[in-house]
Amino acid sequence: MYPVNLISLTTNAVLLALEAQTVMALRLMAMAGLIPQKAGENTRMVSEKLPALNKANAAASKAIMAGKSPDQVISAAMVPLSRKVRANRKRLMK
Repeated sequence: MYPVNLISLTTNAVLLALEAQTVMALRLMAMAGLIPQKAGENTRMVSEKLPALNKANAAASKAIMAGKSPDQVISAAMVPLSRKVRANRKRLMK
């Protein structure tokens, strides 16, 4: 693994963590009544977890089967999670 790959992986992980914290904060504020909440948001919050994890697992498995390095496997697994978290953040911030 090259240092540049490690920096890229770390940066992507930090961005994912920050966006996930933003989504959690927005959802908690909505549950507390501080910001408007769309109907069914709480159900959506729970029901979207398993499909997102399945997509991450499939991406990681595909990378492993292709003989990718550990950092590439982790990066592949983070892609579907990052997409979902980013979509949630954008939707909740409207």
